[in-house]
Amino acid sequence: MRVVVLGATGNVGTALLHRLQRARTAGEVDSIVGVSRRGPERPGAPFEDVEWHRIDVRDPDAGPRLAQVMRGADAVVDLVWVIRPNRVRGFLRSINVEGNRTVFQAVAQSGVPHLVYASSIGAYGQGSKTHLVDESHPTTGTPTSHYGAQKAEVEGLLNDFERENPGVLVTRLRPGLIFGARPAPEIKDYFIGDLIPARLLTWLLAVGRLPVLPFPAGIRFQAVSSPDMAEAYWQVVRQRAPGAFNVAADPVLDAQTMGQLLGARRYLELPVQVFKALAAATYAARLQPTDPGWVDMAAVVPIMSTAKIRETVGWKETLTSQQAVRELLDHFSGAEGLGNFKHRSSSPLE
Repeated sequence: MRVVVLGATGNVGTALLHRLQRARTAGEVDSIVGVSRRGPERPGAPFEDVEWHRIDVRDPDAGPRLAQVMRGADAVVDLVWVIRPNRVRGFLRSINVEGNRTVFQAVAQSGVPHLVYASSIGAYGQGSKTHLVDESHPTTGTPTSHYGAQKAEVEGLLNDFERENPGVLVTRLRPGLIFGARPAPEIKDYFIGDLIPARLLTWLLAVGRLPVLPFPAGIRFQAVSSPDMAEAYWQVVRQRAPGAFNVAADPVLDAQTMGQLLGARRYLELPVQVFKALAAATYAARLQPTDPGWVDMAAVVPIMSTAKIRETVGWKETLTSQQAVRELLDHFSGAEGLGNFKHRSSSPLE
């Protein structure tokens, strides 16, 4: 089996390369191809046996070059996405929407039999925070969130691709937030920036140091670790599983479970608008890089049922959602981050 991974230097991309190498050792994969805008910062270790290609999906010749790289592949895993700079929406769209359109066209041109696309819980429209929704929930996104709106738009492009290319097996994974130790410094940089120094933030979030946890009222969210997400991608590739799959670890996270995780003496639920106003003010003042659309999205996306992926391919998490978050919090001040893959083509949440 030959597997091509686009966005291979991101959070999930690096985790997936590790998983594919294990599959190669086991004789299940013959060759692994990594594609990204800039490739690894240093050639070789830790992925000496990965065939690397540097392709920017915005380039005029990206389509033909991608099609050439994809020829002969059994599966393409499309992890192409960026979330920053938030303020340059045209740049985001050129990669997230138009770039993925180019990827889909290259898949069709190259004759790849299986396309696996990295969607997200962010693609879903408003839904219940108390009742689990399955993969049939509308993918209308959150209009005020560039991330949610663009994820929903690309789902529409993928629907068109499926209709026009019935011979291609299409799989889309819709994970919750993807956390882990290795991408922690990047995630801190992407969402908190320099507003709070990394070492101070790590100290504050250590178990038992936070006397009160302020938390947006009614917010519940889901998370999964990077290696467990990579396992989900590998299983749908290995088993050629079609359709959409929600992916998240248990338990669902809220004020109570996050308070337990942090060892906070108590938690204080405040209106979501308080957090949105704080995000808007600090974003406008350029104190941190997270625009208020992220708060909007967190407030409206549903809680997903993950029964389908568990029953269809036998996926299960090795880390709970709380353990995935704990790994993230404990490594905000890490020096290495994604290490060899300093120049990433996909976001740390992808």
